Amino acid sequence: MTEADELLRAKLNAETGKLPWSELERHFARGVVIKVAGELDLVEVAVAMSHDDKTTVEAWLTQGLIARAEVDDAFAWHAQQSQFWAVVAAPWVLIQEVAARLDA
Repeated sequence: MTEADELLRAKLNAETGKLPWSELERHFARGVVIKVAGELDLVEVAVAMSHDDKTTVEAWLTQGLIARAEVDDAFAWHAQQSQFWAVVAAPWVLIQEVAARLDA
């Protein structure tokens, strides 16, 4: 891993934030929201997309681990008032739903 890769990871990690769906809806309306499965590291996905790593991204797409958010997703997230970890890998906004607490 190069120093540039480490710097990119650190930058993306610092730019990652926890947001409610209501803050992400405008990005969804623009068609730029990508949902990321919980088993993936959100920052690693952002790094791969920033590097235009087609092989890795296509594998995740094929496996259903990343996908463009759809209208049904948006309705469900709005109804549940979902929270997400989010990071921008321009032009995409990558989101990963915050797991519901078991003791809630």
